[in-house]
Amino acid sequence: MKTLREAAVGQTVTVKKLTGEGPVKRRIMDMGITKGVTVYVRKVAPLGDPVEVTVRGYELSLRKADAEMVVIE
Repeated sequence: MKTLREAAVGQTVTVKKLTGEGPVKRRIMDMGITKGVTVYVRKVAPLGDPVEVTVRGYELSLRKADAEMVVIE
């Protein structure tokens, strides 16, 4: 099971599912990151936090812990 946290910079991936519960999962879904959406990984900070991505034309920053909740194909 590979997560968005493990995706390489410059890679475009498809979201398979979201793990986690409650408000954190809701926040990720509110960003537009849902099952079947393609995510482009723009940049990862040197220590891996944050992970900057483009989703549905929007540039977003995800915390490392949040990126680990997004399972990708």
